[in-house]
Amino acid sequence: MTTYGRFPLALTRGAGCRVWDDQGNEYLDMVAGIATCTLGHAHPVMVEAVTQQMQQLHHVSNLYYIPEQGALAQWLTDHSCADRVFFCNSGAEANEGAIKLARKYGHTTLGIEEPVIITANASFHGRTLATITATGQPKYQKNFAPLVPGFHYVPFNDGDALESAIAALNANGPRVAAVLLEALQGEGGVNPGNVQYFKRVRELCDRHNILLIMDEVQVGVGRTGKMWGYENLGIEPDVITVAKGLGGGVPIGAMLCKSSCDVLQPGDHASTYGGNPFVCGVALAVCQTVQSAGLMANASARGQQLRQGLLKLVDAYPQLFEQVRGWGLINGLVLKEDAAIKSIDIVKAAIEQQLLLVPAGPTVVRFVPPLIITEAEIDESLKRLAASINNIV
Repeated sequence: MTTYGRFPLALTRGAGCRVWDDQGNEYLDMVAGIATCTLGHAHPVMVEAVTQQMQQLHHVSNLYYIPEQGALAQWLTDHSCADRVFFCNSGAEANEGAIKLARKYGHTTLGIEEPVIITANASFHGRTLATITATGQPKYQKNFAPLVPGFHYVPFNDGDALESAIAALNANGPRVAAVLLEALQGEGGVNPGNVQYFKRVRELCDRHNILLIMDEVQVGVGRTGKMWGYENLGIEPDVITVAKGLGGGVPIGAMLCKSSCDVLQPGDHASTYGGNPFVCGVALAVCQTVQSAGLMANASARGQQLRQGLLKLVDAYPQLFEQVRGWGLINGLVLKEDAAIKSIDIVKAAIEQQLLLVPAGPTVVRFVPPLIITEAEIDESLKRLAASINNIV
Protein backbone atom coordinates (compact mmCIF):
# COMPACT_ATOMS: atom_id res chain seq x y z
CA MET A 1 0.00 0.00 0.00
CA THR A 2 1.11 3.55 -0.61
CA THR A 3 1.12 4.57 3.05
CA TYR A 4 4.69 5.89 2.94
CA GLY A 5 5.99 8.93 1.07
CA ARG A 6 9.41 7.43 0.49
CA PHE A 7 12.63 9.13 -0.53
CA PRO A 8 14.18 7.76 -3.75
CA LEU A 9 16.63 5.47 -1.97
CA ALA A 10 16.95 1.71 -1.61
CA LEU A 11 19.30 0.96 1.27
CA THR A 12 20.89 -2.46 1.24
CA ARG A 13 23.75 -2.51 3.77
CA GLY A 14 24.93 -0.76 6.92
CA ALA A 15 27.95 -0.61 9.21
CA GLY A 16 28.22 1.65 12.24
CA CYS A 17 26.78 5.07 11.38
CA ARG A 18 26.91 4.52 7.63
CA VAL A 19 24.59 2.86 5.13
CA TRP A 20 24.88 2.03 1.44
CA ASP A 21 22.27 2.07 -1.30
CA ASP A 22 21.78 -0.40 -4.13
CA GLN A 23 24.07 1.69 -6.34
CA GLY A 24 26.95 1.45 -3.87
CA ASN A 25 26.67 5.04 -2.61
CA GLU A 26 27.60 5.58 1.04
CA TYR A 27 25.53 7.80 3.39
CA LEU A 28 26.07 9.14 6.89
CA ASP A 29 23.00 8.02 8.84
CA MET A 30 21.65 10.69 11.20
CA VAL A 31 18.24 9.01 11.27
CA ALA A 32 19.09 5.59 12.77
CA GLY A 33 15.73 4.14 11.78
CA ILE A 34 14.15 7.20 13.47
CA ALA A 35 15.94 7.03 16.83
CA THR A 36 15.93 3.24 16.79
CA CYS A 37 19.35 1.85 15.79
CA THR A 38 20.96 2.58 19.15
CA LEU A 39 24.21 0.76 18.32
CA GLY A 40 24.17 1.68 14.65
CA HIS A 41 24.21 -0.98 11.95
CA ALA A 42 25.71 -4.49 12.13
CA HIS A 43 27.16 -3.89 15.59
CA PRO A 44 29.16 -6.96 16.73
CA VAL A 45 27.25 -7.15 20.04
CA MET A 46 23.94 -7.35 18.21
CA VAL A 47 25.25 -9.80 15.61
CA GLU A 48 26.43 -12.10 18.40
CA ALA A 49 23.21 -11.74 20.42
CA VAL A 50 20.99 -12.39 17.38
CA THR A 51 23.02 -15.43 16.35
CA GLN A 52 23.24 -16.93 19.82
CA GLN A 53 19.57 -16.47 20.65
CA MET A 54 18.33 -17.76 17.31
CA GLN A 55 20.44 -20.89 17.75
CA GLN A 56 19.09 -21.41 21.25
CA LEU A 57 15.36 -20.48 21.32
CA HIS A 58 13.51 -17.73 19.52
CA HIS A 59 9.80 -18.02 20.40
CA VAL A 60 7.61 -20.04 22.76
CA SER A 61 4.76 -17.63 23.74
CA ASN A 62 3.93 -16.23 27.15
CA LEU A 63 2.22 -19.45 28.21
CA TYR A 64 5.57 -20.28 29.81
CA TYR A 65 8.14 -18.43 31.87
CA ILE A 66 10.82 -16.93 29.58
CA PRO A 67 14.22 -16.53 31.30
CA GLU A 68 15.44 -13.93 28.78
CA GLN A 69 12.30 -11.88 29.43
CA GLY A 70 12.87 -12.09 33.17
CA ALA A 71 16.49 -10.98 32.75
CA LEU A 72 15.52 -7.97 30.63
CA ALA A 73 12.71 -7.02 33.02
CA GLN A 74 15.17 -7.22 35.89
CA TRP A 75 17.65 -4.98 34.06
CA LEU A 76 14.96 -2.41 33.23
CA THR A 77 13.63 -2.24 36.77
CA ASP A 78 17.15 -2.10 38.21
CA HIS A 79 17.90 0.89 35.96
CA SER A 80 14.63 2.83 36.29
CA CYS A 81 12.08 3.88 38.90
CA ALA A 82 9.72 1.09 37.82
CA ASP A 83 8.97 -2.25 39.50
CA ARG A 84 7.07 -4.19 36.82
CA VAL A 85 7.30 -4.64 33.04
CA PHE A 86 4.90 -5.74 30.29
CA PHE A 87 6.53 -6.53 26.94
CA CYS A 88 5.02 -5.90 23.52
CA ASN A 89 6.25 -5.14 19.99
CA SER A 90 6.16 -1.37 19.42
CA GLY A 91 5.77 2.06 20.93
CA ALA A 92 2.11 2.25 19.96
CA GLU A 93 1.45 -1.06 21.71
CA ALA A 94 3.33 0.11 24.79
CA ASN A 95 1.15 3.22 24.91
CA GLU A 96 -1.98 1.12 24.33
CA GLY A 97 -0.98 -0.94 27.36
CA ALA A 98 -0.48 2.22 29.41
CA ILE A 99 -3.89 3.52 28.33
CA LYS A 100 -5.53 0.26 29.43
CA LEU A 101 -3.64 0.33 32.72
CA ALA A 102 -4.74 3.93 33.33
CA ARG A 103 -8.37 3.17 32.53
CA LYS A 104 -8.47 0.16 34.85
CA TYR A 105 -6.73 2.22 37.55
CA GLY A 106 -9.40 4.89 37.08
CA HIS A 107 -12.22 2.36 37.39
CA THR A 108 -10.87 0.21 40.22
CA THR A 109 -8.78 2.62 42.29
CA LEU A 110 -10.44 6.00 41.74
CA GLY A 111 -14.00 4.79 41.14
CA ILE A 112 -14.34 6.66 37.84
CA GLU A 113 -17.04 5.42 35.46
CA GLU A 114 -15.53 6.98 32.32
CA PRO A 115 -11.84 7.78 32.95
CA VAL A 116 -10.17 10.64 31.09
CA ILE A 117 -6.48 10.78 30.11
CA ILE A 118 -4.96 14.22 29.56
CA THR A 119 -2.32 14.55 26.82
CA ALA A 120 -0.49 17.48 25.24
CA ASN A 121 -0.97 19.41 22.03
CA ALA A 122 1.71 18.54 19.44
CA SER A 123 2.31 15.17 21.11
CA PHE A 124 2.75 11.87 19.30
CA HIS A 125 1.90 8.51 20.86
CA GLY A 126 1.36 6.08 17.96
CA ARG A 127 -0.80 5.08 15.01
CA THR A 128 -3.46 2.81 16.51
CA LEU A 129 -6.93 4.28 17.01
CA ALA A 130 -6.40 4.89 20.72
CA THR A 131 -2.90 6.29 20.32
CA ILE A 132 -3.75 8.64 17.44
CA THR A 133 -6.57 9.89 19.64
CA ALA A 134 -4.06 10.41 22.44
CA THR A 135 -1.84 12.21 19.93
CA GLY A 136 -2.54 15.94 20.10
CA GLN A 137 -2.14 16.57 16.36
CA PRO A 138 -5.33 16.67 14.24
CA LYS A 139 -3.42 15.83 11.03
CA TYR A 140 -2.91 12.26 12.28
CA GLN A 141 -6.61 11.91 13.18
CA LYS A 142 -8.13 13.18 9.94
CA ASN A 143 -10.58 10.72 8.31
CA PHE A 144 -10.26 8.17 11.14
CA ALA A 145 -13.32 9.23 13.17
CA PRO A 146 -15.03 8.13 15.30
CA LEU A 147 -12.02 8.41 17.57
CA VAL A 148 -11.67 6.70 20.93
CA PRO A 149 -13.36 8.72 23.70
CA GLY A 150 -11.70 9.66 26.97
CA PHE A 151 -8.89 12.05 25.98
CA HIS A 152 -8.42 15.75 26.68
CA TYR A 153 -5.63 17.99 25.35
CA VAL A 154 -3.67 20.82 26.95
CA PRO A 155 -0.69 22.92 25.79
CA PHE A 156 2.73 21.39 26.53
CA ASN A 157 4.90 23.05 29.19
CA ASP A 158 1.91 25.04 30.52
CA GLY A 159 1.24 24.16 34.16
CA ASP A 160 -1.65 26.60 34.52
CA ALA A 161 -3.47 25.00 31.59
CA LEU A 162 -3.05 21.53 33.07
CA GLU A 163 -4.23 22.58 36.51
CA SER A 164 -7.27 24.30 35.01
CA ALA A 165 -8.11 21.24 32.90
CA ILE A 166 -7.94 18.91 35.90
CA ALA A 167 -10.12 21.28 37.93
CA ALA A 168 -12.71 21.54 35.16
CA LEU A 169 -12.83 17.81 34.41
CA ASN A 170 -13.00 16.89 38.10
CA ALA A 171 -15.50 19.62 39.01
CA ASN A 172 -18.33 17.15 39.68
CA GLY A 173 -16.16 14.32 40.99
CA PRO A 174 -13.02 12.50 39.84
CA ARG A 175 -12.73 11.94 36.09
CA VAL A 176 -9.02 12.27 35.31
CA ALA A 177 -7.14 8.97 35.67
CA ALA A 178 -3.81 9.88 34.08
CA VAL A 179 -1.64 12.46 32.38
CA LEU A 180 0.34 11.13 29.41
CA LEU A 181 3.33 13.23 28.31
CA GLU A 182 6.62 12.95 26.44
CA ALA A 183 9.73 14.14 28.27
CA LEU A 184 10.69 15.73 24.95
CA GLN A 185 8.21 15.93 22.08
CA GLY A 186 9.88 14.25 19.13
CA GLU A 187 7.41 14.29 16.24
CA GLY A 188 6.02 17.50 17.69
CA GLY A 189 9.21 19.38 16.78
CA VAL A 190 11.96 18.23 19.19
CA ASN A 191 10.47 20.28 22.01
CA PRO A 192 12.02 19.51 25.43
CA GLY A 193 9.99 19.48 28.61
CA ASN A 194 10.52 22.24 31.14
CA VAL A 195 11.86 21.16 34.54
CA GLN A 196 9.56 23.42 36.57
CA TYR A 197 6.58 22.36 34.48
CA PHE A 198 7.17 18.68 35.09
CA LYS A 199 7.68 19.21 38.81
CA ARG A 200 4.29 20.91 38.84
CA VAL A 201 2.78 18.06 36.81
CA ARG A 202 4.10 15.57 39.35
CA GLU A 203 2.68 17.61 42.24
CA LEU A 204 -0.74 17.87 40.55
CA CYS A 205 -0.81 14.14 39.86
CA ASP A 206 0.10 13.37 43.48
CA ARG A 207 -2.55 15.77 44.77
CA HIS A 208 -5.32 14.17 42.70
CA ASN A 209 -4.09 10.53 42.74
CA ILE A 210 -3.57 10.76 38.97
CA LEU A 211 -1.05 8.52 37.19
CA LEU A 212 1.82 10.25 35.41
CA ILE A 213 2.68 8.29 32.28
CA MET A 214 5.91 9.20 30.47
CA ASP A 215 6.17 8.25 26.80
CA GLU A 216 9.89 7.45 26.43
CA VAL A 217 9.51 5.71 23.06
CA GLN A 218 11.78 8.16 21.24
CA VAL A 219 14.00 9.43 24.07
CA GLY A 220 14.53 6.37 26.27
CA VAL A 221 17.57 4.06 26.48
CA GLY A 222 20.33 6.64 26.59
CA ARG A 223 19.40 8.95 23.73
CA THR A 224 19.21 12.10 25.86
CA GLY A 225 22.53 11.42 27.59
CA LYS A 226 20.67 9.74 30.45
CA MET A 227 19.01 6.34 30.44
CA TRP A 228 15.53 7.92 30.52
CA GLY A 229 14.21 11.27 29.41
CA TYR A 230 12.46 11.83 32.74
CA GLU A 231 15.86 11.93 34.45
CA ASN A 232 16.41 15.31 32.78
CA LEU A 233 13.34 16.66 34.56
CA GLY A 234 13.93 15.82 38.22
CA ILE A 235 10.77 13.72 38.64
CA GLU A 236 9.70 10.08 38.60
CA PRO A 237 6.68 8.90 36.59
CA ASP A 238 4.31 6.12 37.62
CA VAL A 239 4.36 4.50 34.18
CA ILE A 240 7.01 4.51 31.43
CA THR A 241 6.57 3.40 27.83
CA VAL A 242 9.57 2.48 25.69
CA ALA A 243 10.32 0.93 22.30
CA LYS A 244 12.51 2.14 19.38
CA GLY A 245 16.02 2.16 20.88
CA LEU A 246 15.27 -0.63 23.36
CA GLY A 247 15.98 -3.34 20.79
CA GLY A 248 18.42 -1.38 18.66
CA GLY A 249 16.25 -2.13 15.61
CA VAL A 250 14.75 -5.46 16.68
CA PRO A 251 10.99 -4.90 17.23
CA ILE A 252 10.27 -4.69 20.95
CA GLY A 253 8.26 -2.38 23.17
CA ALA A 254 7.63 -2.30 26.90
CA MET A 255 5.36 -0.68 29.45
CA LEU A 256 6.99 -0.25 32.85
CA CYS A 257 5.14 0.77 36.00
CA LYS A 258 5.49 1.09 39.74
CA SER A 259 3.96 -1.73 41.77
CA SER A 260 1.57 0.75 43.38
CA CYS A 261 -0.37 1.14 40.13
CA ASP A 262 0.01 -2.36 38.67
CA VAL A 263 -3.70 -3.17 38.54
CA LEU A 264 -3.54 -5.56 35.57
CA GLN A 265 -4.27 -9.21 36.27
CA PRO A 266 -4.11 -12.44 34.20
CA GLY A 267 -6.36 -12.07 31.17
CA ASP A 268 -6.40 -8.25 31.20
CA HIS A 269 -3.72 -7.81 28.56
CA ALA A 270 -1.49 -9.97 26.37
CA SER A 271 0.79 -10.16 23.34
CA THR A 272 1.67 -13.20 21.25
CA TYR A 273 5.16 -12.02 20.25
CA GLY A 274 5.73 -9.65 23.16
CA GLY A 275 8.86 -10.42 25.15
CA ASN A 276 9.84 -13.56 23.27
CA PRO A 277 13.34 -15.00 23.90
CA PHE A 278 14.77 -13.60 20.66
CA VAL A 279 13.89 -9.93 21.11
CA CYS A 280 14.60 -9.95 24.85
CA GLY A 281 18.01 -11.54 24.41
CA VAL A 282 18.97 -8.90 21.85
CA ALA A 283 17.46 -5.99 23.81
CA LEU A 284 19.32 -6.99 26.96
CA ALA A 285 22.60 -6.97 24.99
CA VAL A 286 21.75 -3.50 23.64
CA CYS A 287 20.91 -2.10 27.07
CA GLN A 288 24.01 -3.56 28.68
CA THR A 289 26.18 -2.10 25.90
CA VAL A 290 24.63 1.36 26.26
CA GLN A 291 25.70 1.25 29.90
CA SER A 292 29.07 -0.53 29.69
CA ALA A 293 30.40 1.20 26.56
CA GLY A 294 29.80 4.72 27.89
CA LEU A 295 27.23 5.52 25.22
CA MET A 296 25.19 7.87 27.42
CA ALA A 297 28.30 9.98 28.00
CA ASN A 298 28.99 9.84 24.26
CA ALA A 299 25.41 10.91 23.50
CA SER A 300 25.84 13.88 25.80
CA ALA A 301 29.22 14.95 24.38
CA ARG A 302 28.37 14.40 20.73
CA GLY A 303 25.01 16.09 21.21
CA GLN A 304 26.70 19.17 22.61
CA GLN A 305 29.13 19.15 19.68
CA LEU A 306 26.24 18.84 17.22
CA ARG A 307 24.24 21.66 18.81
CA GLN A 308 27.27 23.96 18.74
CA GLY A 309 27.69 23.24 15.03
CA LEU A 310 24.00 23.79 14.34
CA LEU A 311 24.07 27.11 16.20
CA LYS A 312 26.78 28.28 13.81
CA LEU A 313 24.37 27.58 10.95
CA VAL A 314 21.67 29.58 12.75
CA ASP A 315 24.11 32.51 12.90
CA ALA A 316 25.16 32.02 9.25
CA TYR A 317 21.56 31.90 7.94
CA PRO A 318 19.51 34.23 10.16
CA GLN A 319 16.88 34.51 7.44
CA LEU A 320 16.23 30.76 7.68
CA PHE A 321 16.79 29.47 11.19
CA GLU A 322 15.36 30.38 14.55
CA GLN A 323 17.02 28.10 17.10
CA VAL A 324 18.38 24.68 18.02
CA ARG A 325 16.55 22.43 20.50
CA GLY A 326 17.35 19.10 22.05
CA TRP A 327 19.02 16.87 24.59
CA GLY A 328 21.87 14.45 23.96
CA LEU A 329 21.48 12.91 20.51
CA ILE A 330 17.94 14.05 19.74
CA ASN A 331 18.17 17.54 18.29
CA GLY A 332 16.14 19.84 16.08
CA LEU A 333 17.25 22.66 13.78
CA VAL A 334 14.23 24.99 13.83
CA LEU A 335 13.29 26.99 10.74
CA LYS A 336 11.51 30.33 10.96
CA GLU A 337 7.82 30.14 10.12
CA ASP A 338 8.31 32.53 7.18
CA ALA A 339 11.49 30.88 5.88
CA ALA A 340 11.66 30.33 2.14
CA ILE A 341 12.25 26.61 2.64
CA LYS A 342 10.77 23.82 4.74
CA SER A 343 12.42 20.98 6.65
CA ILE A 344 11.67 18.51 3.85
CA ASP A 345 13.66 20.67 1.42
CA ILE A 346 16.75 20.39 3.62
CA VAL A 347 16.26 16.64 4.06
CA LYS A 348 16.06 16.16 0.28
CA ALA A 349 19.09 18.37 -0.33
CA ALA A 350 21.03 16.45 2.31
CA ILE A 351 20.45 13.18 0.45
CA GLU A 352 22.31 14.70 -2.49
CA GLN A 353 25.23 15.27 -0.08
CA GLN A 354 24.92 11.66 1.15
CA LEU A 355 23.56 12.66 4.54
CA LEU A 356 20.36 11.14 5.93
CA LEU A 357 18.12 13.38 8.07
CA VAL A 358 14.44 13.30 9.06
CA PRO A 359 11.85 16.08 9.46
CA ALA A 360 9.92 16.65 12.70
CA GLY A 361 7.07 18.64 11.19
CA PRO A 362 7.40 21.26 8.43
CA THR A 363 9.78 23.57 10.29
CA VAL A 364 12.16 21.26 12.18
CA VAL A 365 15.01 19.12 10.86
CA ARG A 366 15.64 16.25 13.29
CA PHE A 367 19.01 14.67 14.10
CA VAL A 368 18.82 11.26 15.85
CA PRO A 369 22.01 9.34 14.93
CA PRO A 370 23.19 6.10 16.54
CA LEU A 371 24.60 6.59 20.03
CA ILE A 372 27.97 5.28 18.82
CA ILE A 373 28.56 8.25 16.49
CA THR A 374 32.07 9.70 16.69
CA GLU A 375 33.38 13.26 16.92
CA ALA A 376 34.71 13.01 13.36
CA GLU A 377 31.32 11.79 12.07
CA ILE A 378 29.52 14.72 13.72
CA ASP A 379 31.98 17.11 12.06
CA GLU A 380 31.46 15.38 8.72
CA SER A 381 27.67 15.52 9.03
CA LEU A 382 27.81 19.24 9.81
CA LYS A 383 29.93 19.87 6.69
CA ARG A 384 27.50 17.91 4.52
CA LEU A 385 24.57 19.76 6.08
CA ALA A 386 26.18 23.14 5.38
CA ALA A 387 26.74 22.13 1.75
CA SER A 388 23.11 20.99 1.50
CA ILE A 389 21.77 24.31 2.78
CA ASN A 390 24.14 26.29 0.57
CA ASN A 391 22.80 24.45 -2.48
CA ILE A 392 19.18 25.46 -1.88
CA VAL A 393 19.43 29.08 -0.71
